[in-house]
Amino acid sequence: MDIRIGIKDSPREISFDSSQTAEEVQALVLSALDAGHLAIDDAKGHRYIVPSANIAYVEIGSETARKIGFVA
Repeated sequence: MDIRIGIKDSPREISFDSSQTAEEVQALVLSALDAGHLAIDDAKGHRYIVPSANIAYVEIGSETARKIGFVA
């Protein structure tokens, strides 16, 4: 699952792959709006913590596997 988090007043975004489902990520984001911070883990075991006041957007990608190599 590809996830991108836009940060207010920052030209860069946080982009990483997660092993969580889209529903799990959406639930984390919605609960973070009340909790004050978003804490989410990537597929490699790293944890990202972002204050919810600084979140501009969260883009949750598709769960399909990426194709590698040449496709006819």
